[in-house]
Amino acid sequence: MGKMNLNILQEEVDRCLLCKKPRCRANCPIETPIPDIIELFKEGKIEEAGEILFNNNPLSAACGIICPHEDQCLGNCIKGIKSDPVKFHELETQISSQYLKNTKFNQELKLNDKVAIIGSGPAGITMAFILAKKGYKVTIFEKNSEIGGVLRYGIPDFRLNREILDNLEERLLDLNVKIRYNALIGPVLTIDKILEDGYKAIFIGTGVWNPKTLNIKGESLGHVNYAINYLKSPKSFRLGEKVIVIGAGNVAMDAARTAKHYGAKNVKVIYRKDFEHMTATKVEINDAKEEGVKFELFKSPVEIVDEGVVFIDTKIIEEDGKTKMINIEGSEKLIKADSVIIAVSQSPKNNIVSNTENIETNRHGLIVIDDIGHTTKEGVFACGDVVTGARTVVEAVAHAKKVAQAIDDYCKLKQLN
Repeated sequence: MGKMNLNILQEEVDRCLLCKKPRCRANCPIETPIPDIIELFKEGKIEEAGEILFNNNPLSAACGIICPHEDQCLGNCIKGIKSDPVKFHELETQISSQYLKNTKFNQELKLNDKVAIIGSGPAGITMAFILAKKGYKVTIFEKNSEIGGVLRYGIPDFRLNREILDNLEERLLDLNVKIRYNALIGPVLTIDKILEDGYKAIFIGTGVWNPKTLNIKGESLGHVNYAINYLKSPKSFRLGEKVIVIGAGNVAMDAARTAKHYGAKNVKVIYRKDFEHMTATKVEINDAKEEGVKFELFKSPVEIVDEGVVFIDTKIIEEDGKTKMINIEGSEKLIKADSVIIAVSQSPKNNIVSNTENIETNRHGLIVIDDIGHTTKEGVFACGDVVTGARTVVEAVAHAKKVAQAIDDYCKLKQLN
């Protein structure tokens, strides 16, 4: 840790009241033991604090950066009522990233049971760490050339340092986890084939990678891109100077900031409602504004054309005690752009489900599970975004911890029978 950082962090933690009933912890989806970590830091027990953070949340180093803290620890700090809340997430990032970099794991127990993990996003990485530490022979099947899922291919590298992901990979290798890259499960290597090869259980944590469409004319034109595809490899794209981003979530903000980062001079986020209705966090919106991204509100896309996008003005009205949004007839107007990025959510790809019998999905294409993560196919489990739709990283980790226990119980039961 740099000396200046250490001093600033020391000042920050000295402000913590070490509450008996900490609201910060209660409002963390994974119940990070925040006061305990702060006390350990004060006592100089930084490695011990890192170990506790990791065991509670293997992605603690990433969550310290990318969690929506304003809705969780930061936004519920008692100090925030009368002054600034304690920025615990900055301490968490420092401790966890150093721990991840400097520690070495060892697979102390070695079981004969093999578990396959499909997808190396937040849920898959969490699952791999927990099961490998329990002694299972874990193989990750990853469709891309590097691990991380949404952490690597959905969050810009200027927001999340890729060294964290590389260190996570090193720690997985410490635990004898095998990683098969460029291995898309479904069309060639199927779930049934994996089960035939003697894997006791399979975990599906493939996330949501199919972009949702606007369903308007012009979406197939050459200057139109979906945000989730753009964020995978932004350096490949030539967007030009004027870019329109349609959407209002964190993915839209990431796409807009990335376009700006890679040289687009005029980037506009255009949304059909107001700032209050945007699903992006206030921090993300403010960061985009500070980086020069412009916002145009109350405009809904009607058609994409070669010169840009035709928008119609909208307004929110109250009818029968309820608010609803309507279009203002005759207000259509072209906003010119060299490129258009569509960021209106994602859904799962169906390459696994369409090539496997007995895995049930709901009408949104999300995998159906019971309360412990078991799918409708024997021995196959799932959780994370492929089950819930796009949620936060920390929620995927919290869910994966519960399902990891269910897989362990399942494998032990199979041994007895």
